[in-house]
Amino acid sequence: MLSGFWKKLKKPFTILAPMAEVTDVPFRAIVRELGRFTRTGSFGGRGGPDVFYTEFVSADGLASKGREKLIKNLAFRKVEKPIVAQFFGANPTHIREAAALARELGFDGVDINMGCPDRKVVKQGAGIALCKNPALAREIIAAAKEGAKNIPVSIKTRLGYGTVSLQWIEALLETEISALIVHLRTMKEMSKVPAHWELMEEISAMAHAKGTLAVGNGDVRDMNEVREKCVSYGADGVMIGRGVFANPMVFSGRDFSVLPPKERIAILLQHVRLFDEFWGTGKNFDVMKRFFKIYVSDWEGAKDLRIKLMEAKSAVEAERIISETPDTLLAPRQSSAGS
Repeated sequence: MLSGFWKKLKKPFTILAPMAEVTDVPFRAIVRELGRFTRTGSFGGRGGPDVFYTEFVSADGLASKGREKLIKNLAFRKVEKPIVAQFFGANPTHIREAAALARELGFDGVDINMGCPDRKVVKQGAGIALCKNPALAREIIAAAKEGAKNIPVSIKTRLGYGTVSLQWIEALLETEISALIVHLRTMKEMSKVPAHWELMEEISAMAHAKGTLAVGNGDVRDMNEVREKCVSYGADGVMIGRGVFANPMVFSGRDFSVLPPKERIAILLQHVRLFDEFWGTGKNFDVMKRFFKIYVSDWEGAKDLRIKLMEAKSAVEAERIISETPDTLLAPRQSSAGS
């Protein structure tokens, strides 16, 4: 049932989707900072989405010798609150322990990932594989509630495994969770087809009948779409994932493309330094390279600079490459050539 911070959110609200090797502390800091841009180009407000999620974390891993390494994925800053810890797994005992840990660490909510299509996750009976085992899914949710105690439990899932299954959605709603986030595709569809927003109206009605918030996920790229989708389909909020890659300023209502190259490079440098400070040698610097396309694109010298940055093996090397970049490669776009 609706409880905790969920019932205090102003609708329609936004959530930053949990993405493995993406939504860590450094990236969330950047998203929050960019979210503070107003339409007039100044800074103001909380910044970022209304709700942050961590990367999804293995409950089994937390119950193993790998706990010491994984625990860093549950780090967060107070300015990110409300923030939800997301876990995955098929062992109710481990889910209970993970939820209790989240409560002890000061998270505002616990979310169980029942939608991940990754083969390794599915093979262990977790993620969207739970769609085929609703009895275990109910057991896991009950365990999460037991561990979370006074903080709310939500579920993120997909429409089904091979085909759309509203019976799966109904089964989850019977467990009286606070919020249900639905990626509006099946596992089989992955992200190869448009999200089935036409089904969100029925899902929203089903959720509201149980006192649960309904959140849609898939193909939303700007705040106008957030409002449009929520009005059209009765959703309470929207979770945005890949849309942040297209526009990391999406939560501000502005487009990242309005920033000149030098400002984008400054943000890239900030991200690189945050990554280095937070992870040090604990994570391969190559993880940062997936972000270069976000910051370095859409101007004439962007491609050449990206090629050089992809050769960097550390934050120090990336900073050196940028410092040696001539102004001619940072000139505002005159045309789309070479971007």
